[in-house]
Amino acid sequence: MGALHRGHLELIRIAREAAGNAGEVAVSIFVNPLQFGPGGDFEKYPRPETDDEEFCRSAGVDILFRPSPGEMYAADFSVAIEENSLSTTLCGRSRPGHFRGVCTVVAKLFNVLAPDAAVFGEKDFQQLAIIRRMVRDLNFPVEIIGAPTVRESDGLAFSSRNQYLSATEREQAPVLRAALVEGARLAAGGEQSAVVILEAARKAIGTSPLARIDYLELVDADTLQPIESVKPNSLIALAAFFGQTRLIDNIRLP
Repeated sequence: MGALHRGHLELIRIAREAAGNAGEVAVSIFVNPLQFGPGGDFEKYPRPETDDEEFCRSAGVDILFRPSPGEMYAADFSVAIEENSLSTTLCGRSRPGHFRGVCTVVAKLFNVLAPDAAVFGEKDFQQLAIIRRMVRDLNFPVEIIGAPTVRESDGLAFSSRNQYLSATEREQAPVLRAALVEGARLAAGGEQSAVVILEAARKAIGTSPLARIDYLELVDADTLQPIESVKPNSLIALAAFFGQTRLIDNIRLP
């Protein structure tokens, strides 16, 4: 959705690697109104168009597709795509309708650009899982490539929303990564109880006076359903607010 940063640069690098010398890399930038619920930050979402264009040019992007809302959605737009399993938990529970907007716009972008492959970041783990499910269930001829989360030196995951943080909020925001690492450390040491692992992560977040947890869950990485104990393919996922800024992150357990 624009306000490109080093995490996006890694997506472009992976796309270039997948495309090879004979292929082309396209970047779509579209602040999708369908992804924002009532009271969301659609109007204030950053749109540094000149900077984003220069970013793509410097990264060697071949195609920059930057449509307007009117080009993507007709005035009497009435058809949307909804996923009804993976989208019911985590961010889907906190943001009703969000993934309906994600699926609809990604399907439209696939139809317009007809890519052979598309790269999505693992920071938005639920989004990645839902897009993979949509591609499978609707038979899109697109390979979905997941890209590891790119982080600042203090562990905070890169996000376009990080620029909303005040200086004090930014100073405290790395507590999210620290909490995930603490949970993973316990699991690596043999702890299996979701209650124990999540309580340790919750206490870590509690050291930040400005952090307000939206959700903190241990889930199966395939179904995204909560689980009571660690098993293969487990994931700790969280979302938290610093002021009005909502940040998400996750970690796979060993």
